[in-house]
Amino acid sequence: AAQFTAADNMTQQIAALGSLLRIGRGQDALEAFYQQWESERLVVDKWFAIQIACAAPEAAVNVAQKLTEHRDFSIKNPNRFRSVFRPLASNFAAFHHRSGDGYKMMTDWIIKLDRINPQLAARSCGVFETLGQFDAQRKSMICTNLRRILDSPELSRDTTEMATRMLKA
Repeated sequence: AAQFTAADNMTQQIAALGSLLRIGRGQDALEAFYQQWESERLVVDKWFAIQIACAAPEAAVNVAQKLTEHRDFSIKNPNRFRSVFRPLASNFAAFHHRSGDGYKMMTDWIIKLDRINPQLAARSCGVFETLGQFDAQRKSMICTNLRRILDSPELSRDTTEMATRMLKA
């Protein structure tokens, strides 16, 4: 907390913020950071990302969901989309949680994104590329979600190709 308060630049401040979030004590700092940097789009992207990256596995999907409802989130902004969904997929224990909620959320958003930005939607399917590394339950959930993508009406050619390739792997 002292490092966050004394920081004289964004890099030091966000590092301290991450530490506070990891121990569950960063809510005040989180709001202060946002208020200070809300006019800097790339810094706000970092603010979105750090919340998910530092969230406990059982909370990360809920944090991501809450952030998609934030006034500064827009599915039409590729960087903002990535600032939420890359950290979710990178938070291994959260994304691959036995509940399957990470897979479901990612699938829901890939389907929505495909209508707006098919190239980014197709690239986002890559989060399912590790299919072969998991137990039968997780493999089954990943396959189910890839099929959900493929069953989506008017799916773009790029996303269809990626999801099909992932499913065949």
